[in-house]
Amino acid sequence: MARDVVDEIAGAWSAELPGVVGVELAVGKRAARLAALLNAPVEARLARLGLTRAEYDILAVLRSAGEPYRLRPSVLAQRLALTSGGTSNVLRRLTTAGLIERDPDPSDARSSWVRLSPTGVDRAEEAVRAASAAQAALLRDVPPEVTTAAITSLRAILVALGDTAD
Repeated sequence: MARDVVDEIAGAWSAELPGVVGVELAVGKRAARLAALLNAPVEARLARLGLTRAEYDILAVLRSAGEPYRLRPSVLAQRLALTSGGTSNVLRRLTTAGLIERDPDPSDARSSWVRLSPTGVDRAEEAVRAASAAQAALLRDVPPEVTTAAITSLRAILVALGDTAD
């Protein structure tokens, strides 16, 4: 079996601190490297569309919510693992760009809704298509059964860690 960069890192730590570093490093480093490899071409495409990754993530989550493409800011923050302050900053930029609109909640004066504007719907779809194409191009040489096994294994790890959709 071919060795990857993480094998080299783990081997070095095994020599330096035998028995101290194990599967936690292998899983963590591989997850981080995979995320970096998948994100790099996406972020390049998003930059050409004038979007940051955080802006894209919010647009994509709103678009995936279905019509009327709206969610509460707290739900956006939760789904994207952002702080409320970080979410507010991104929402402010998207509002200024005309990609989202903020609507008061008639049933709760303390709350509001975030909704894609018509321009935001178009930009979200364009960005999702670009991001998907970038990742598909990167993964084109990975056998489908390897991708499926990775999806299944990563899901199992996340569920075991309590990252569930309940």
